[in-house]
Amino acid sequence: MKRTQIGTVVVSDVITARADTGFKEVARLLGDNRISGLPVIDDDDKVIGVISETDLIRRQAAEPLHARASRRRSRFTRPAPPAGALREHAETAQAVMSTSAVTVHAEETLAEAARTMTQQHIERLPVVDEEDRLVGIVTRREVLRVFLRPDQDLRREVVHDVLVGTLSLAPRSIDVSVSEGVVTLQGEVERRSEKPIALHLTRRIDGVVAVVDQLTYRIDDSHVQSAEQALHGIGSQWLPTRKDSRS
Repeated sequence: MKRTQIGTVVVSDVITARADTGFKEVARLLGDNRISGLPVIDDDDKVIGVISETDLIRRQAAEPLHARASRRRSRFTRPAPPAGALREHAETAQAVMSTSAVTVHAEETLAEAARTMTQQHIERLPVVDEEDRLVGIVTRREVLRVFLRPDQDLRREVVHDVLVGTLSLAPRSIDVSVSEGVVTLQGEVERRSEKPIALHLTRRIDGVVAVVDQLTYRIDDSHVQSAEQALHGIGSQWLPTRKDSRS
C-alpha cells in the first residue's frame, strides 16, 4: 500500500536562524517572509530549536512593567552604554527559541506528520535527513493537500490495492463509492476476518476522510486461530495470503 512520504512534498527553501541571530532580525525574517515560525540551526545545519511569533511575544511580555519603566527613566539620567555592550546584551534566537524541537524524517509519511502536529499542537515540522541535518520543512498546508485527491483516484486505489491486491477479491465483488473523500464499502466478503482488514487498509489510504461500513460476510471464522494470527499486528507492513476455504 503506497503512502505519501514527507520527502515528496517538503519545502526545501527554508528560512532559518542561527543561535546568535538577534531578536530583531528574527522578527524581520518572520515578517518579511510572512511566516509564523522558523527552525534554529547550528553550524552543522542540525536543528537545535524552533522559534515562533508566539515565542517573541512571550519573551517581551515576560519582562516586568516596572523594569521597562525603569529602563525608560534611565535613558534620561544615565549615559548611554557603548554600542558593544548593547550588542552583548541583545536577545538572540537561542535565548528565545523552544529548545525541544520536534522534527520528522523525510521517509516518514504525511499521516505520521499530521499525527505529530496534532499531538504537539504545532503548525510546522522541520524535516531532517538520516544525520539529523535540516533538509526542509513541512507545514499543515502540505499535509492537508493530500485530502484534495479526486474521489475517482481514491476509489481506484481501494479497488486495486485493498480488494484485489491484498484480499484477492474480484474487482466488482464489493461496491466501492467515494464522495468528498468518504468511502463506502458495500457487499459481502467471504470470511468475517476479511472485513476489518478491508476497513482498516481503506482508512489508511492517503486522502480518505472516513469509511462507511456496509460489509457483510458469508463465513464466521472468528473462532479459527489462523484468523487471530492474521489480524495480529494490523497496521504494519504485511500482505495476508488468501486461502480458499472451500479447498
